[in-house]
Amino acid sequence: MRYRHPVRRTATWLAAAALSLPVLAQAQPSDSALRDALAAARNQQWERVDERAIEGHVLAGYVEYHRLRNRLPQAEPAQVLDFIERHRDAPLAEWIRGQAISRYGEAGRYASVLAVADGEPSGAERQCHYYTALLGSAPQAAAEAGRKLWRVGQSQPSACNTLFERLRASGEISEFDVWERKMLAWQQGESSLSSFLGRQLGSRWQEARDAKARLQSSYAAVTQVPTCLGPECRGSGPLFAAAMHGFTRADTEAAFEAWRKIAPHLPIEEAYRHAIEEDLIFYSLVRNVANNRGWVDDALPRIATPRVLELRVRHALAGRDWADALRWLEMMPEESLSESRWQYWKARAHEQLGDQQRADVAYALAAQGRNFFGFAAADRIGRSYSLNLERSGFDEHYREEVARWPAVLRTEALMRIGEEGLANSEWLNAVATATPREARALADYAQRRGWHARLVQTTITAGMWDALDWRFPEAYREHFLYWGNHTGVDPFLLMGIARRESAYNPVALSPAGARGLMQIMPGTATQLSRQLGVSDPGPYGILDPELNIRFGSVYIRDMIARYRGNRLAAAAAYNAGPGRVDRWLREAPEEFDLFVETIPFRETRDYVQAVLSYRVIFESLANGGSSEGVSMLSPAETTVRYDGSLLARN
Repeated sequence: MRYRHPVRRTATWLAAAALSLPVLAQAQPSDSALRDALAAARNQQWERVDERAIEGHVLAGYVEYHRLRNRLPQAEPAQVLDFIERHRDAPLAEWIRGQAISRYGEAGRYASVLAVADGEPSGAERQCHYYTALLGSAPQAAAEAGRKLWRVGQSQPSACNTLFERLRASGEISEFDVWERKMLAWQQGESSLSSFLGRQLGSRWQEARDAKARLQSSYAAVTQVPTCLGPECRGSGPLFAAAMHGFTRADTEAAFEAWRKIAPHLPIEEAYRHAIEEDLIFYSLVRNVANNRGWVDDALPRIATPRVLELRVRHALAGRDWADALRWLEMMPEESLSESRWQYWKARAHEQLGDQQRADVAYALAAQGRNFFGFAAADRIGRSYSLNLERSGFDEHYREEVARWPAVLRTEALMRIGEEGLANSEWLNAVATATPREARALADYAQRRGWHARLVQTTITAGMWDALDWRFPEAYREHFLYWGNHTGVDPFLLMGIARRESAYNPVALSPAGARGLMQIMPGTATQLSRQLGVSDPGPYGILDPELNIRFGSVYIRDMIARYRGNRLAAAAAYNAGPGRVDRWLREAPEEFDLFVETIPFRETRDYVQAVLSYRVIFESLANGGSSEGVSMLSPAETTVRYDGSLLARN
């Protein structure tokens, strides 16, 4: 890490000179005092803070942070900058900078905002304060940024009001900008904002307002409203783009017919026309509107965004039209086409069309990837899987040094006082600001401490994609092995599911309510409890790692049985539910790769690929880092027909 305070760091090292990993887990004498002081500071109960008891504690800065934040906006920028300098290697520095920008901005202390800012801050609220402050010294840059903040379809924080008002007064935000934002708000369903913006428009926009009101009642009126709206017809583009977006989502066939009538006569900019037609192509393909297919294929080379090209390829694959698939694959941008997935399908198309030489070249390119289609390509040409495994080693002297780094000491201390959230922030800040070697040393430390979820996040933050031992740690291995053997489920499959579901966070909670390592829904937990003859663990009991793994093992076992031993279908059911998978199988194009590629839900499509490829990685790591003898799929899974016959119960 790039620490800039060698005196502070040396002092910290000396204070911790006797520490080793086992000792770090023990509480320091002042931990309880620090915990109490931090609780008091959060509640602004400064009389309860015992300054002498926490003096010199590695976390004293957290108490000081609350004290300084409480003094804003009266505290001077110099005090804020001094705090930032002294805590530059901790997340506290940017936290107090953000707080100062907000508080100074609210108080109208714009010179102070600029004094503490370090370039554009994050978040719309602070950006608005920052660019309001810049209006005096850099008006052009402030106006450009202000227009970008304005051009959204939802309400912005009240902090933006001053910036927007000044830009309106100076003409930097015009009536056209108001109209454009009104249309964006309408398109996003923000009716209050749309009405508010409408009241800011003059009489020249009355006809446009009337057209919008008519279209709001019926999108079908898009063929009847005037085509030239607003001064110089500049209101037409935003209105027709918003109306056609809503119409296309509501009734794609009717929207297409309306567009064919009005498109030749609309005086709108190319960007709006492109957006309308891209929407029409997308929804025509998603909804499989056969009547629109001819126009889609004519328009697609002109529109050619990645999302619609990918959809068109998938349609060709679902119909086993290999020449058509190859045609659309070749239109993809090089960045997309170079992915293992699309090289694989390019190879499959060439193979089906009788060009084995080109197929082998594309398979070889695809097989360089460490993913589902990379592994599938390797199987096609009889190659070992490409793991690209990178390993790092550190001597004990360096490891002892890492254990004394201030960020490591603060993380350990935060964990001792029960501040897991702050500990994660502290740790990931250290990773994000570290050199590559330092980031690897932190990952090594996390692994040795058994911080499985934090280790995975470390690799993500540092982009250590080839550090497979750290990205896929041996977490809860004994539980996976036991319950895998007990239920007859491949333990590596269980590990792959848990890694994808929760990244090994035992208290993970999804927006839908799924909980724990294997993301068990409460209703599923209740059902499995009855099935197993055990007490319902409840929403917190299910977070127990072993119980969570047990329930997940039983559930995936049942899904595997449902689909006659097929793990692809079972993994899809684990994510999307068996009812959907039953339906997909009845409509599936029979071959394993086509089944995966044509799963309608992107989340499930990606999920199945991830789980099966993660399974390969876990088994390869257990095999000493070699994929020799490892197979992603069984012979039956690659040859069976993926249709209704795969169901154990029809």
